[in-house]
Amino acid sequence: MIAGSRSLAFRVIAFSTVWAIVALVVIYTVIATLYRQASERGFESLLSAHLFNLIGSVGLSDQDMLTGRPDLGDLRFSRPNSGWYWAVEPVSPGLGGTLRSLSMTEGVPSPPVSEVPFNSEFQRNYDTQGIAGEELEVLESEFVLGTNNQIARFRVMGNRSELEDEIGIFERRLVTYLSLFGLGMIAINAIAILLGLRPLGRVREALAMVREGRAHRLDGRFPTEIEPLANETNALIENNRRIVERSRTQVGNLAHSLKTPLAILLNEGRTLGGRKGKLIADQASAMQSQVEHYLQRARMAAQRDSVVYRTPTSALLRRMVRVVEKLHPEIALSLVLPANEIVFAGEREDLEEIVGNLLENAMKWAKTTVRISVAPIPGEENAAAQFSIEIEDDGPGIPEDKAREALKRGRRLDETKPGTGLGLAIVSDLVNEYGGKLLLEESAMGGLKAIVRLRGVR
Repeated sequence: MIAGSRSLAFRVIAFSTVWAIVALVVIYTVIATLYRQASERGFESLLSAHLFNLIGSVGLSDQDMLTGRPDLGDLRFSRPNSGWYWAVEPVSPGLGGTLRSLSMTEGVPSPPVSEVPFNSEFQRNYDTQGIAGEELEVLESEFVLGTNNQIARFRVMGNRSELEDEIGIFERRLVTYLSLFGLGMIAINAIAILLGLRPLGRVREALAMVREGRAHRLDGRFPTEIEPLANETNALIENNRRIVERSRTQVGNLAHSLKTPLAILLNEGRTLGGRKGKLIADQASAMQSQVEHYLQRARMAAQRDSVVYRTPTSALLRRMVRVVEKLHPEIALSLVLPANEIVFAGEREDLEEIVGNLLENAMKWAKTTVRISVAPIPGEENAAAQFSIEIEDDGPGIPEDKAREALKRGRRLDETKPGTGLGLAIVSDLVNEYGGKLLLEESAMGGLKAIVRLRGVR
């Protein structure tokens, strides 16, 4: 059903897919941002808790030395170069001793207060590089100890690289889960859309059946949204059929009303005789030819490209061959049909008129043999189906320079044979009305080969 950017299914699926991708990107951004903010708040809260625990675990000895055995409850402070450190350093003169966590194998420098000042709570926060090259976030505070108001600097350092790694792992998992969810959502959405548009495919198939002549209307149950379209299409098909039938009736009535007056004029001209009688008879005969010609064209114009006229060729040609064989038993007539049925996109009477005139002409001029063959014309897959009907004989044929002259109405190249000279002209008019082509060529049998190319139904 999907057949390019002009497809309704393609457009709907493409739009829903783009919307799903945009929605998932927004969801990912929101969740990742919220997770990062929560992780950073938790990280800073943990550093703050460790800092207050460290401050509460350190005191002064009688010799003004920093003393204490802080236990912050985290094994990472015991693992060397883990990226999690604490340190207590004297600031006031006369205060001695420095305390560090077991993980801190060497000092971690801190920026001067002039660059990173303390806030109103006597704390400052900054990032620096750790012992093993990791990124550290440091929470630092200065606190007064003892009765002499001596100041010590307390620092707790957390491994910021670990935090970024955890956030990265979460974001990658989030991308994976959202991608799987998005693919499933797009697939389910596409299936739902295709299932929802299936009735349109049924309408297309029903229209194809009407066009091919296998049905006369759109039959079946359609959804509420499509049922009005099917009803209007059926009304259009029925209206087209009524127009064709009305045109055919009017053409028949006109032909019947003109037939008697023209016959009377023709007979009166012949009875009258002489130059005037011949003139009347000739003009009446010309009027008959012109009336027949234009009535035929009017009927053809009324039904051209109709969606209801389809004619299988095999049965029609077999029947015509049986009739002609009885009328001309002295001529060997052969019929070659393709393995697959060819359906003419037109009315049965018109195909009979085309084949009948050509066959009559061939039987009239043939010496012993006439052959009819039908074959499809290969073309592009999406092109309209075409087929050819070839009728050839072993008669005298028509010279190439006179072939075009033979198609003119009323022109006879040989007066020794009976006829009106209208057969080939009628065939040419009919073929042209159907958008086909009539060719006259030399047959391999020595006579004339008439080739008719018409539009069929795939």
